Amino acid sequence: MPLFQNASFLTTVANLRDLPADAVYEVAFAGRSNAGKSSAINTLAGRVRLAYVSKTPGRTQHLNYFTLAPGKYFVDLPGYGFAKAPEDIRRQWEGLIGPYLSKHSPLAGLVVIMDCRRPFTDLDRNLIAWFRPSGRPIHILLSKADKLSRQEQTKVLRGVESEIAGWGEGQYSVQLFSSLKKTGVEEAESVLARWLDIPLTTKAKAADTGKKMPPDQGSPGAKQP
Repeated sequence: MPLFQNASFLTTVANLRDLPADAVYEVAFAGRSNAGKSSAINTLAGRVRLAYVSKTPGRTQHLNYFTLAPGKYFVDLPGYGFAKAPEDIRRQWEGLIGPYLSKHSPLAGLVVIMDCRRPFTDLDRNLIAWFRPSGRPIHILLSKADKLSRQEQTKVLRGVESEIAGWGEGQYSVQLFSSLKKTGVEEAESVLARWLDIPLTTKAKAADTGKKMPPDQGSPGAKQP
C-alpha cells in the first residue's frame, strides 16, 4: 500500500496569511504545466483524483494542501510555463509562490517534476536557481518515464545526475518516475518520508537501503541524497 495512502485534501490557499497554523513539515511539488505534477501526487497517494489533473495549463492557481498526518502536508504549487494565463493571474502566482518558497519555515523540501523527454527547460532551471539558496533539499522526479525505452531512460537519468552534480554541496537527488506504470514510487517515498519524518514502509525501506526490488516494483535507477 502507498505510504501516503491516507492523504486527504485540506484547503486551497490564496493568501499567505491563510497557511495552516499547525504545519510542522511540508513538501511542495512544482513543475512545468503538463509535466505530470498532479498525476505524481495522485500516484504517491494511491488515489485517482486527489490532486486535480487538468488538460488546461495553469488551472491550479493557488496552493493546494493535502494532509498526510497531523501537521504534515503535501503542497501542490501552480504549474509554470503557462503562456496563455492572464497577467493578473501571473502576478498572483508570483506574489504567492515566491514568498512561500523563500520564507515559509515548515517547508522541508521541493519536489520538481520534469517530463523526462524534456528535462531542464529554462523555466525549470530558473526555479531551481532561485530556490537553491534556501538551503532546502530538491528532489527531481523525471515523470512519464514509460514514454522512453530503458536505454533512453538511463541516458536521461545520467544526464540529469551529471547536471545536478555540478551544483555543488547540497541535498539534491533525481529519479525516474511513471504514474502510468507506478514505477519509482518506493524511491520517492524514501526521500519524502525522511523530509516529513514519517516511518517508511518495508518496500520503501528496501529502496532506501539499495536492496534489490522485484523487476516490476522499481525504476531503472535513482540517485538519493
